[in-house]
Amino acid sequence: MSHTTPGELERRRLFSRYGSRPSFSIQERSIYWALKAMAWLTIFVTVSVVLVLLKDAVVFFEKVSLLDFFFGTAWEPVGEPKKLGVLPLVAGTLMVALGAISIAVPLGLGTAVYLTQFSNKRIRDILGPIVEILGGVPTVVYGYFALTAVTPVLGFFFPQIQVFNALSAAIVVGIAVIPMISSLSADALQMVPASLGHAGYALGMSKFHVVNRIMIPAATSGIVSSFILAFARAIGETMIVSLAAGSTPNLSFNYLEGIQTITGFIVQISLGDTEAGSIEYYTIYALGLTLFLMTLFFNILASRIVRRFQEKYQ
Repeated sequence: MSHTTPGELERRRLFSRYGSRPSFSIQERSIYWALKAMAWLTIFVTVSVVLVLLKDAVVFFEKVSLLDFFFGTAWEPVGEPKKLGVLPLVAGTLMVALGAISIAVPLGLGTAVYLTQFSNKRIRDILGPIVEILGGVPTVVYGYFALTAVTPVLGFFFPQIQVFNALSAAIVVGIAVIPMISSLSADALQMVPASLGHAGYALGMSKFHVVNRIMIPAATSGIVSSFILAFARAIGETMIVSLAAGSTPNLSFNYLEGIQTITGFIVQISLGDTEAGSIEYYTIYALGLTLFLMTLFFNILASRIVRRFQEKYQ
């Protein structure tokens, strides 16, 4: 009579879970392969996007040197002579993103701390959905709000402000990314064990000191990650900056003037009468690749911060 060892039982369990033997559960193997297919599909789509961008970006860089593109200070792809320095577009993109994040961070983090640490259930039930609604508003609505409401208000304080300007775009992009920071920061704060807060109260700390010195530091990795992801989201914003910031690729750091971002130019050139195969046409792919690399960098940075500073509690 054969004896089945514990190791053999474990191998059989693993085989049934991962579908290595057809004699085990068809349902489990189907779920496993379906999930695996979804994961690989995500990778396939990402790689496909990169390959499409690279394919035509290579054609662009055969005609324009990397040095001129990345360090040129003028962007005039239409007309002669063409000036294809991306710095004005990068500067405009970073201006809007930095301005947006400087607004969204205090408001988003403050909202998360209040909802998770200070508010009662009734207030959470009211404010929580309102914050979530902000994240669901179409960005084209935000864009017209910036142009028709925010800019006129700013005109009372800054009479020299232009109709299309970086300040109103940055403010409204900041409003648009508040829900992302608020939601991710709230999740990070809720993951902190309640026992840490109870220990602080046992030592005689006030509510404010428990939140400020225990809860927020314990959730630092998740909070900082939300900031970086929101910054990447602001970099990729399209409709708000297209409507509110204008289409003037100036290498200027004056928020009261019109600028153009990478996404804003892509929209502009895509909607025009650009001839396929022209240098203007290939700028779409060169800028798309540049934008992809920028957002990829910040997403990788966020992941590294989470891995490095993520707290582990028993």
